[in-house]
Amino acid sequence: MNPTPIHIISLGAGVQSSTMALMAAAGEITPMPEFAVFSDTGDEPVAVYNWLRILTEMLPFPVHIATNSLGKLSDNLILSDHSQIPAFMSGTIGKRQCTEHWKLRPIRKTIRGIVGNTPAIQWIGISTDEISRVKDSNVQWLKNRHPLIELRMSRQDCLQWLQARNISGVPKSACTYCPYHSDAQWRGFKQANGKEWAQIQSVDKLLNARGEFLHSSCKPLSEVDFSNEEERGQLNMFNNECEGMCNT
Repeated sequence: MNPTPIHIISLGAGVQSSTMALMAAAGEITPMPEFAVFSDTGDEPVAVYNWLRILTEMLPFPVHIATNSLGKLSDNLILSDHSQIPAFMSGTIGKRQCTEHWKLRPIRKTIRGIVGNTPAIQWIGISTDEISRVKDSNVQWLKNRHPLIELRMSRQDCLQWLQARNISGVPKSACTYCPYHSDAQWRGFKQANGKEWAQIQSVDKLLNARGEFLHSSCKPLSEVDFSNEEERGQLNMFNNECEGMCNT
C-alpha cells in the first residue's frame, strides 16, 4: 500500500501564499498542512521578514526556513556567463535562474529532508490572474497543488479575504533588487534611502559593469526618473499599480 502523501505549503510570505496558509489555518482549505517552507534568498525586504515572523505566530503548523548552501543570492549573482537574476540587456533579458536555485531546489531539499521517502503534495499560492505560472513539479515524489486556482481566487480576492479579517501589512515578496519591480517600487526604496537602497545600488553597479541592468530602460538606476505622472505635472487617469510577476 502506498503511503498517504504529506501536505505542505510553499510559503513566499506574499499576499497569495499568506492568504492560502491562513485559510488552511482556519480550516477553509483542507487537509491541514503538516508544515510550510519559506525559502530565504537572504535578500528579501525587511518588511517580508517582519511579516513572516508575524505570520508564523498565526499558523498552527511550523514554518521551516530553506536556504541555498552557497549563501545569499546577492553574494552569488555571477555563477556563469550571465547573472542568476533576469537582468535586462540590450534587446533581451537574462535567464531567470534565481527561482530554480534559490527557491525551488532549497524548498525541495528541505521537504525531502523532513518527509524522507514519503510522497508530498506541495501547495503553491498562485492565483487566477497568474494562471500561466501553474506547472507540475517534475519531481516524482512531489505533486503540486494550487488551492487558490481551485477556489477561483484572484490576488484581489486574497486582499479582500485578508481585509475582512483585519489583516494588513502583507508585503510583496521579492528580492530587494528584483528586476521585475515597478517604478513605484524602485521609487519607494530610493525614497527610504536605507540599507535596502544601498544594496540595490551595489547590485546594479555590479551588473552594469557586465552590460546588465535592473531597470528595463537598460540604464543604471541612478539615471532613471522614477517620478510618477502627478509629480511630472500630468494627470493620472488610471491609478494603475504593477503587481509584479513572481510575488506570491
